Amino acid sequence: MAVIKPVYTATSTTPVSSGGAVDTVVTPATSRYFAAVAAGDIGATTITIPATSFVDDADAPVVTFPVLTALEYFNVYVNGVIQQNSLSTVSTTSLILDTVDISVGVPVTLEISSFADTVSTITTQPTISTPVITVIT
Repeated sequence: MAVIKPVYTATSTTPVSSGGAVDTVVTPATSRYFAAVAAGDIGATTITIPATSFVDDADAPVVTFPVLTALEYFNVYVNGVIQQNSLSTVSTTSLILDTVDISVGVPVTLEISSFADTVSTITTQPTISTPVITVIT
């Protein structure tokens, strides 16, 4: 006995979105920390500057650096010159520079910017059309 299968052909339209509005407010918070390289910071292959060696913008001593998440980034300046990001590592307790070619007394600035206060709000909902599906037999 032969199997008979129904065959259908159909067409459809693509939904269309129109209108809508999104408001995004970006409020970055930037903190800067300042230190000078000390003789004890220079190791065999890296320079490790403890967080406690830094002061902040208000000249207050630093105890720890903030935890960096995906919403933060950092820049390092050595003697006022921005450094390649891959040459340094920041933890809550120290800044590690992948070099030993920096002299004692050279100023180092760590700048941390946070975008954690970024907020997006849909102020007007978009209108999305309903797709039309037509079955042709």
